[in-house]
Amino acid sequence: MARELVYTGFMSLDGVLDSPGSETEGHRNGGWVAQTTFVPEAFSLKGEELADTTALMFGRRSYDAFAPIWPGSEDHAAYKDLPKYVVSTTLADDELVDGWGSITVLRSVEDVAALKREEGGAIFIHGSAELARRLGEADLIDRYNLLVFPVLLGGGKGLFGRGDVDKRNLELRESAAYANGVAKLVYDVVR
Repeated sequence: MARELVYTGFMSLDGVLDSPGSETEGHRNGGWVAQTTFVPEAFSLKGEELADTTALMFGRRSYDAFAPIWPGSEDHAAYKDLPKYVVSTTLADDELVDGWGSITVLRSVEDVAALKREEGGAIFIHGSAELARRLGEADLIDRYNLLVFPVLLGGGKGLFGRGDVDKRNLELRESAAYANGVAKLVYDVVR
């Protein structure tokens, strides 16, 4: 059975993924996730994903942001020994961090497609907006696990391109709304 590729992320109501953590990430409205009232059940999806995650995938910039922090983070300890894939044409093997499980550099969308054809469980993409957009346009994303926040940002990196593409249908697998206005939307791509 082919591996499932799942994008998981925080998104504003107008589709922006950029800088959910802090302004230092480059967006003038950065930090919008932390500025939303914390309701634990609104983030339960992140814990639920752990049971399905057998590997992680990142684009180069997200890898560079996460690699110095996640290996020693108690919040991300469950990910430490999982295989990781970084899709990059520029990342050299000697730039990979030690002590964070096996890390494989994939050089192209075709390499991702080949990985998906292998046996194994679900691969989750965290962050990596540009990578997720490219893989979605190549019809390689199988599921979207989204936490949609009640904020409009106007600009920033989005998950979906604005170009004219063939229609792709999604099927709602699960949804929930929380007291802080966050909505959980889990969609399967219909093929």
